[in-house]
Amino acid sequence: MTPAEVDDRIRALVEPFNKKGVAIQDSTTFAGDLEFDSLTVMDFVAEIEDAFDVIISMNQQAEIENWGQLVAAVHKMQDS
Repeated sequence: MTPAEVDDRIRALVEPFNKKGVAIQDSTTFAGDLEFDSLTVMDFVAEIEDAFDVIISMNQQAEIENWGQLVAAVHKMQDS
């Protein structure tokens, strides 16, 4: 799966969580721009894990601050 395909798939997953309709860009942050609280983050991560059949560790979650980092991390997990 290409990074663009990963991005498209995650964009579809984020729609129900993007309550304010924020335009997603690589620099979009989850806490600041999307205003995700910890429960929303956990639910969103669970959706990604199910959709891509990956596990995103708590350490990885702490390092992922914006959309571009998320897409890159999921793409890398897909390749391994």
